[in-house]
Amino acid sequence: MTAIICKRSRLALWLVTLLSASVAFSQQVPVKEVHLANGMRLLMVERHDNPTIAGGWVAHVGSSNERPGITGIAHLFEHMMFKGTPTIGTKDYEKDQEIIAKQEEVREKMRQEEAHMREMWRHGKIKDLQDPNTFTPRYKELSAEFKKLVDAQRELLVKNEFDRIYTTAGASGMNAFTTDDLTGYFINVPANKLELWMWMESERLWHPVFREFYAERDVVLEERRMRYDSTPLGEASVAHLAMFWESSTYSWPTIGWPSDVMAISKAQADNFYSIYYSPQNITLILVGDFQSDDAEKMARRYFGRIPRGKKDPPDVVTLEVPQEVEKRMNAEVEANPQVDIYWHTVPYQHPDSYPLAVLAQLLSGRTGRLYKGLVLSNEVATETFAYQDSKKWAGLFNIGGEARDGKTPEDVEQGIYQELDKLKHELVPAEELQKIKNQYAAYEYRKLNSNFSILHQLINYDGEGDWREINYGGPKIQAVTAEDVQRVAQKYFTKINRAVGIYTRKPGTGTEEDPDLAGLTGDQKTAIKQLAAKLKQESDAGKLKQALEKMKGQAGQVPDEQKPFFQAYMKKIQARVTELGGKE
Repeated sequence: MTAIICKRSRLALWLVTLLSASVAFSQQVPVKEVHLANGMRLLMVERHDNPTIAGGWVAHVGSSNERPGITGIAHLFEHMMFKGTPTIGTKDYEKDQEIIAKQEEVREKMRQEEAHMREMWRHGKIKDLQDPNTFTPRYKELSAEFKKLVDAQRELLVKNEFDRIYTTAGASGMNAFTTDDLTGYFINVPANKLELWMWMESERLWHPVFREFYAERDVVLEERRMRYDSTPLGEASVAHLAMFWESSTYSWPTIGWPSDVMAISKAQADNFYSIYYSPQNITLILVGDFQSDDAEKMARRYFGRIPRGKKDPPDVVTLEVPQEVEKRMNAEVEANPQVDIYWHTVPYQHPDSYPLAVLAQLLSGRTGRLYKGLVLSNEVATETFAYQDSKKWAGLFNIGGEARDGKTPEDVEQGIYQELDKLKHELVPAEELQKIKNQYAAYEYRKLNSNFSILHQLINYDGEGDWREINYGGPKIQAVTAEDVQRVAQKYFTKINRAVGIYTRKPGTGTEEDPDLAGLTGDQKTAIKQLAAKLKQESDAGKLKQALEKMKGQAGQVPDEQKPFFQAYMKKIQARVTELGGKE
């Protein structure tokens, strides 16, 4: 009987393997690639199941293309590309340009004064360059003059006109994102509005107007504060990555260093744009209900008129040096104790990136080895994660976990190494490996179910270096063997190749000093602390009172298991309202 079961299991496994392989190979995305005379490329995928088109484009530039002094400039452009053109976003373009020119004259004088203040800071005469109270009288005078020009320009602005034109035409989902290696823009438009998309997108590439440039820098700084300064692990995680990347341009966050963002000039931005937003550095992408021949003609008409850039974007030549020593960081944070470990691995499309991706899947999730071993079996952790991140120029593998009450981050760390040692010394069973491959095959299939999903994949794949990965990546995953997994585990998961971050609770932030958090789970405590930090950013007591009253009205509908969390959050809001009232 046992032999019969084994034969049936092997037969079932073989059938599943065959099915997975057929799915992976048969679901090829029919991409048509066209090259325009100016160097721009166009990728097209026809899908006629609904009358919409997901349109987007990718600029092959991210924070890894920056340098110290202008970090954050790639992300800043993500914001600036929605500011309009000579015909969109202003009531009077000529007067708008006059004001921008006057603004630059004043900003140049302000930059000279900023250089003087930096010298004062170096000599200890100024403690904080971002504190308005420490600004020199001349800088305050120039700031007041600049503010008048900003106010004058605002009288001419037509806010959000770029978005309004699209939404009026039935478009939706307009947005953009910036990563280490790329900047992507996207929107969904009705099929009969393809020519509108061609005109709108080509206009903002050919004739962008960077209105409110310096005000937008302040918006980016506020975004940075919300993303890093106001979160429990924000600044510590930035420090961890900066320690991990020793020479690579991945060592700073995508949003940039605050001092750099504040110092970026419009002249620097114009130069950066002329290089990295040139046609030869951009790929257009269309997915949906259109005819490729018609779309190609439109693209040549609208985008082909943009002149090729005078300079080709330079390659990134500063590569990560081999790590020869283990790096460790100890940080006190307002969060539960946890460990976060990075290992240096390989870039996008490197042959080892595929077994590393499989290995990450073996470890992660509720059915993965880390959760089974550290959470369910050894009970040293409450949650775990693992992933492989193959970037354009380098790669990293990240594993981490949160310590259970009574356990330490070091306990979780040792549990992680034990699971990795198993992978180094024991081949992954065929059934377990095939399960991972089946999951990948199913995931790849699901990613083909919408225009938007295919568009985003092409943006990311092309941005990293090759859109063909959408068709070639799946078969390469299916070809990974147990020996491949063991080999990469032995090669990359070494002591000298890792950077370990140990996070312990900051003194004075334990639950014993905050009775509002009593009875909450670890995840709920962390969430409340994050929400409380965000409440510190809110200065409108009336707005908070309205939110509080609304929550009180919904209290009866909250599930029993969520009521402690709900009540704790209401107390934090009330505390902030009281705090603001005390200042009035």
